[in-house]
Amino acid sequence: MQEEVTGAMDAGLEAAERLQGLGKSLCIITGASRGLGRALAMVLAPRLQAGSRMVLVARSGQSLLELEGQLLGAAGPASGLRVSRVEVDLAGEEGLQRVLGEVSRIQEVDGAPDRLLLINNAGSLGNISKFVVDFTEPAEVNNYMALNFTSPMCLTASLLKALPKRENFLRTVVNISSLCAIQPFKSWSLYCVGKAARDMLFSVLAAEEPDVRVLNYAPGPVDTEMQQQARCETADPELRQAFANLHQECKLVDSNVSATKLVNMLVLNEFQSGAHIDYYDQ
Repeated sequence: MQEEVTGAMDAGLEAAERLQGLGKSLCIITGASRGLGRALAMVLAPRLQAGSRMVLVARSGQSLLELEGQLLGAAGPASGLRVSRVEVDLAGEEGLQRVLGEVSRIQEVDGAPDRLLLINNAGSLGNISKFVVDFTEPAEVNNYMALNFTSPMCLTASLLKALPKRENFLRTVVNISSLCAIQPFKSWSLYCVGKAARDMLFSVLAAEEPDVRVLNYAPGPVDTEMQQQARCETADPELRQAFANLHQECKLVDSNVSATKLVNMLVLNEFQSGAHIDYYDQ
């Protein structure tokens, strides 16, 4: 009996130690200026060891500046956390190159990190006021996919090439997914297609690169500006009402709570690489 108690205590201590942090990392978060991306930055910062670097990527430079101040203020000077801001539109080639340029500069200054953590969070709902039969202009679809599929694919590939496999170097790639990746939502065709394509892309990456840890994380119906847009613009009346009910009944997920669940999974590092894990999964 005493051995069982001791073993349980040891296991609990080990789990607690593993939940302490993510080590000295280069952490890149796209779509970091608001919503889930902002929450992830705030939750991740205290879990990173001294000397870690966080790269915040978004279109709003002012929001990134405010977030940097909050991160450094909360962490304190003793944390050793350093923050870089990259104000870009990731839908184009220039945005991609600016992120890669900042990562290259960081490597020259800091040297190689112990861990790479890339969180592909940037994305958009697209036009949710239309049904499939209304999308007759290729440019509209192509523009949507440029940000929501092409961008995370090329950014991920470029960063994995820039920071290749080496001994004792952990590379983790997170795709912020959605229930829409596996279930059709009427009038959300662009969003569903983009999320489904991203899920498959990162599942293929996991199969091709077994040394890279890959996770498709669906954060649940997070209470963000995107949810507000969904309640106002969704063309399908039944779906629009469902979102309104979630809001009225206070059943939307707090972004900090969902972010914390994801970060804990990353710290434990027990997920199957390439898996799709939902906020509501046990």
